[in-house]
Amino acid sequence: MQPLDVNRPLRPAAFVDRDGTIIQERHYLADPAGVELIDGAAQALRALAEAGYALVVVTNQSGIARGRIRPEQYEAVRERVGEILAAEGVTLDGVYHCPHHPEITGPCECRKPGLALYERAARELGLDLARSIYIGDKVSDVAPAMKLGGRGYLVLTGHGAEESARVPPGTFVAADLRDAVSRVLGRAGGSGR
Repeated sequence: MQPLDVNRPLRPAAFVDRDGTIIQERHYLADPAGVELIDGAAQALRALAEAGYALVVVTNQSGIARGRIRPEQYEAVRERVGEILAAEGVTLDGVYHCPHHPEITGPCECRKPGLALYERAARELGLDLARSIYIGDKVSDVAPAMKLGGRGYLVLTGHGAEESARVPPGTFVAADLRDAVSRVLGRAGGSGR
């Protein structure tokens, strides 16, 4: 990794959940063959990158702590997601995951909605957390926006429909990643709840 240029202004990021937001939700996905992009996800990510957002995936992977996914299986799935996105002209700036579960490994700061992975990405990639957006299908994906000063977008794909009743104040609800990005980039209306 290149050292961070302290004279370069910090840029905003799109912190995006993986499962149920970028790719179809599969319970404890351990096989790269199961990776399937949600319709419009690659185009949405490309639009964010073109608008100047760093693309950062932040994902809870408790299947590792539970023994349902081996670390090397997680890595194989991560690589496959990257390959599929690259074929669509999308390069992720960073991918961060939490392998823990509090009932098994004890509490940690990296499990969403914890802030450790976001703060680490900000340090490593030169990101402005307060100007960033936080997109996912669970409240834990969007809740960091409330503490870090950014804007949350809950998508109704994956677990989003079940989670939408608990959406934090000021969080936008969008049909999917494409709809969320349209709202971010001002291509559609919408109101926060």
